[in-house]
Amino acid sequence: MSSGKSISRRKLLSTAAAAGMVAGGSSVGATAIAQARRENTPADFKIRNKRIRQSVMGWCFKPMPIPELIGHCADIGLEAIEGIDPKFYPEAIKRGLKISLVSSHGFGKGPVDTANHAECIARLKSSIDTAVEFGAPSVITFTGMSVAGMSAATADQNCIDCWKQVIDYAEQKQITLVLEHLNSRDNTHPMKGHPGYYGDDVDHCIELVKRMDSERFKLLFDIYHVQIMNGDVIRRIQTYHPLIGHYHTAGNPGRKELDETQEINYPPIMEAILKTGYDLFVAQEFIPTWDDPVLAMRHAAMVCDV
Repeated sequence: MSSGKSISRRKLLSTAAAAGMVAGGSSVGATAIAQARRENTPADFKIRNKRIRQSVMGWCFKPMPIPELIGHCADIGLEAIEGIDPKFYPEAIKRGLKISLVSSHGFGKGPVDTANHAECIARLKSSIDTAVEFGAPSVITFTGMSVAGMSAATADQNCIDCWKQVIDYAEQKQITLVLEHLNSRDNTHPMKGHPGYYGDDVDHCIELVKRMDSERFKLLFDIYHVQIMNGDVIRRIQTYHPLIGHYHTAGNPGRKELDETQEINYPPIMEAILKTGYDLFVAQEFIPTWDDPVLAMRHAAMVCDV
């Protein structure tokens, strides 16, 4: 073929993308892709498919005032919010948002150490009450940090013994405790990784969930942390989905936006989640690096609106 009649691969892809936009009836393609660039994010994007029930983790967007964040979430079409001070729950609900997850004890002082049991139990029960009050389905829990010299068998049993003192209350109130798996590899930022965290192997966390043997105790599958520590994300979702009660997102490396700079391709992951029949929340938990954090939120919402 002569050079005058040849069509470059880039032009062919651009043509195909444009055709997809026309076919989808929108300036956003019929299926958004994780590698969608910032400049391809409509400044007024709003969630339209709503097959994934999207939430946002509030701490990521500090120092944005929470009332302002709530307003942006409502405008974009996010269904829920989490990781904010409960004093803002009434305002979020007034703006049409749900509370997708209630915080409890932190990831540092967890039940792996019996010295933390009384505090963890009290915090978990209090958070269960808060979840009931505001209609949230779940309360987060963690293992805590490893204790020097403690065997894995003892550490596991300590966690189980603590959670067992709460699970009857959770079952009575119909609130699910979700155990979050965290990565221990990234030491560049206190919220990008957690060196020393005991529950840093998602397969191990699943075993702890199984030992609890309750429909009200499940795994919080953080896609970012799983990618770093274990990988094979879709296969693990397919395998573990009956034991998963909540999802978090973020780009890797760097816990950044879900854009072309990172290695996790989110639309196929969202599709895999939907195929399992999961109908609870997927919360955006990336740390914005773009100059416009609201546009970053719109972009993430677009990527996951499969």
